[in-house]
Amino acid sequence: MDIRLSSARGRWVILTTVLGSSMALLDSTVVNVALPHIGDSLNADLAALQWTVNAYMVTLAGLILLGGSLGDRYGRRRVFVIGVVWFALGSLLCGIAPNVAILITARALQGVGGALLVPGSLAIIQASFHPDDRARAVGLWSGFGGVGAAIGPFLGGWLVDGPGWRWVFLINVPLAAVCVPVALRHVPETRDPAAHGKFDVLGAVLGAAALALVTYALIARTAWPGVAGVLVAVAFVRLERRRAEPMLPPSIFRSRLFTSVNVVTLCVYAAFGGFFFLAALQLQVVAGYSALRAGAALLPTTVLMLLLSARSGALAQRIGPRLPLTVGPLLCAVGLMLMVRVGPHADYLADVLPALVVLGMGMVTLVAPLTATVLASVDIARAGLASGINNAAARAAGLVAVAALPLLAGMGPEVYRSATQFDAAFRRAMPMLAGVLVVGALIAWATVRSPGREAAGRPEPECRVNCGLTPPLETDRPGGGERRAEGPGS
Repeated sequence: MDIRLSSARGRWVILTTVLGSSMALLDSTVVNVALPHIGDSLNADLAALQWTVNAYMVTLAGLILLGGSLGDRYGRRRVFVIGVVWFALGSLLCGIAPNVAILITARALQGVGGALLVPGSLAIIQASFHPDDRARAVGLWSGFGGVGAAIGPFLGGWLVDGPGWRWVFLINVPLAAVCVPVALRHVPETRDPAAHGKFDVLGAVLGAAALALVTYALIARTAWPGVAGVLVAVAFVRLERRRAEPMLPPSIFRSRLFTSVNVVTLCVYAAFGGFFFLAALQLQVVAGYSALRAGAALLPTTVLMLLLSARSGALAQRIGPRLPLTVGPLLCAVGLMLMVRVGPHADYLADVLPALVVLGMGMVTLVAPLTATVLASVDIARAGLASGINNAAARAAGLVAVAALPLLAGMGPEVYRSATQFDAAFRRAMPMLAGVLVVGALIAWATVRSPGREAAGRPEPECRVNCGLTPPLETDRPGGGERRAEGPGS
């Protein structure tokens, strides 16, 4: 398709893709702020709050590569619309959930919808717009998505303190009601004519099951599901090695740089996932902030990302990724250690803001080079696959951290109801997360080198999109890069 950005249809395409991706983006940023209120309303313990976050992440991380492949095969608009409707229905069920069990189930259903809509939003833009307008269209999509990331915690706090925590989920329903008819009327249907072969549904199921079992073992603090999860993970790896067209082809890990940067990704996003889960609770339970104030307090990290990520990416292009991927995690580690000062009646300017500024600068330093290096470490035909794998790795790291950290920090089921107990556990958790970041920095320093010349031709828009948001949400047609020799602009 050759839709021009200046046309009315082009603007409608931008609107619907931004609305769709913003639904998933907002749910990734606003739920943490609502957790104390969800716990009080549904009489939920800490394990239930962990599952409120992780049920969504398990299905999204496990199925996102399959979602991209479905769009390539059956039509990106069709799968995107199905994902939006599915996500909205899951959100509605979350909003009316009478108990925590139904809420957790609904969150898992939301993740399935997210796995269908997230890959499609960017793929629609790349497949629909005239080549001369694609870079600008991607830039608009990325910029509006960044605004959504910035206002997410603030919006979540406002909803929780205003109409109530249920509206954190219910707000997705009117967004979907606008998104779906616009998509059906104005977005052209596109497919990948080279898509063929069988879907690796079994691989997707095994991958999600392994994540779910390990997560359950860590949250429930019982061994047998963890053993089962490891066995399922082994079965997943063996299956992927035997499949002609696997969801996660092992051959992509022959690139040492790709493997190294994904290990760094696991370290970095494990720390980020654990921090943002605990920080929203610490600010409300211990520091006495309202939900709105806690959400607004976390804005500096996202604002810094929005303002400086492009410059960070440009600097990394000049000096190479090794130094940013080493210094960035170390700065983040310092920021987390500064958060230890945030206790009862913490002063925002003196205690909270300095920690978040240092953390934000560390994120600015590392996120853009990390994503760019992942994409540049493989050939162009596998760029979408590499982006999808890195996206899934980041999400998997976050969900495992949310599951494991309370166990490692000695948090009991009712710890978030006691300011004293939670504060003590938070002070134990921050050095642990900082240590994970230091490990990531050491791995980067020891293993990361500049990508070879063959990657120098990697198109720029993919990096701008993936580097402009934290955590990374959108992917360039995950699962499809293995089958065809084309770049994002093809």
